[in-house]
Amino acid sequence: MHEMARPEVSPLPVYNAGLSSDAVRTRYGVDRIARLASNENPFGASPAVARALADLAEHLSTYPDANCTALRQAIAPRVGAEPGRIVVGNGSEDILQMLCLALLSPGDRVLVQRPGFGLHEIFPKMMGAEVEALALTPALEFDLDAWCEALSRGPKIAMIANPSNPVGCMFDAAAFERLLAATPHGTLLVIDEAYYEYARLAPGFPDALAALRDRQRPWIVLRTFSKGWGLAGLRVGYGIASDAALVALLDRVRTPFNVNQAAQTAALAAWGDEAHMDHGARETVRLRASMIAGLNALALPGLRIAPSAANFLFIDLGRPNGPVNEALLARGIIAKPWKEAGYEHFLRVSVGLPADNERFVHALGEILGARPQGLSTGA
Repeated sequence: MHEMARPEVSPLPVYNAGLSSDAVRTRYGVDRIARLASNENPFGASPAVARALADLAEHLSTYPDANCTALRQAIAPRVGAEPGRIVVGNGSEDILQMLCLALLSPGDRVLVQRPGFGLHEIFPKMMGAEVEALALTPALEFDLDAWCEALSRGPKIAMIANPSNPVGCMFDAAAFERLLAATPHGTLLVIDEAYYEYARLAPGFPDALAALRDRQRPWIVLRTFSKGWGLAGLRVGYGIASDAALVALLDRVRTPFNVNQAAQTAALAAWGDEAHMDHGARETVRLRASMIAGLNALALPGLRIAPSAANFLFIDLGRPNGPVNEALLARGIIAKPWKEAGYEHFLRVSVGLPADNERFVHALGEILGARPQGLSTGA
């Protein structure tokens, strides 16, 4: 089979999706699970979603709308774009794959961040493209000068996750303007805003759509219903493109019914309850601050927390993350040990509900030998 495969396929890493709750229960014999690995929304979807899905069973024998017409029409006015410039996918990673299928050939160059979202590298390499990955600064921030220099050399695609996953750092508005100024016209800017609902609350976070709107250049901004809108289990992402021609290209490589009927129905219902999303995002930002305070109270030598504008923290443990992760799993706490070379001492942990956040902080202190002073949840 390896001889039959395209040469680009066998070397590809497998995306690390982490362990399920059931797998942890079975392997470690624990009943109570704290899911803090996948940046899920602990406040869940709007109650309107459950109501919208209640009668869906009567319609399962028919195909969904292949063009996601109603959802695109709902999204368009809120983001200031025509429906023809909206593309919807089975999660925003589906749109990432479409972009690579439609635009990349062997030898094309793609610019990404490292550490980063694994599929930013996997999908381009799948197409035979060359990936240039830029490092963080020692302060765990984006290296703006390095990004501007690399962009000026004209990659075919630049995938800019703002804020970063897994780190949480962000380009502010001034930095974003510098990035745009440094980018040649022939480079497609892919602005991955998977954590937009949280980052928009951070001082200085750029309005990417406003900054890009009048630029005569190719771009697409990606967002998702999986995080702030609480629909990770149904997989709905969307993109706002610079023009309808880019969406038309993506339509030629996507599967015809890539967003199922339940997902479209749920996304429409969630989109209609912006207040629910906003409340959950603001609570998460507040709990993130409490979680940082609790971790700092441990006073552990070598422990560092990267700046975060998202719903997670990237923590330098100052030691290999494998044994720490195993000890957390044995306590029923699922976090995500980072496996990229050079970052095997980092752990990414999602911001959950107050009780789960407190469990994590106390468990980490216990594992690393500290005496935690308690976590103020403000609840």
